[in-house]
Amino acid sequence: MTPKRGLITDTFKVVKKARRGGKRDKSPSPPVAEPEPPQLSEKEKDLQELKKFDLDWKFGPCTGISRLQRWERAALHGLNPPQEIKDILLKESTDPEYTQRYY
Repeated sequence: MTPKRGLITDTFKVVKKARRGGKRDKSPSPPVAEPEPPQLSEKEKDLQELKKFDLDWKFGPCTGISRLQRWERAALHGLNPPQEIKDILLKESTDPEYTQRYY
């Protein structure tokens, strides 16, 4: 006969953990408030508007010309580009971030 293999509990002492606090009635957690969208600075808002202008094909192609030239060409052809875009471009004409295009 082969010797009977023992259980692990035969070698190691069984330790039961004491329960803390007993049973508790769980109250429903309060609803999680949706985080507010981050507030954008004036510059970030302007750059978003310029990006929308860049990606809108109804004002014509934008390859090889500046944003201001594209705006003026769209106005010349009666495409009614937003006046706010021209105001942004004229206000920040020296900042390279405003002349850079995203496409």
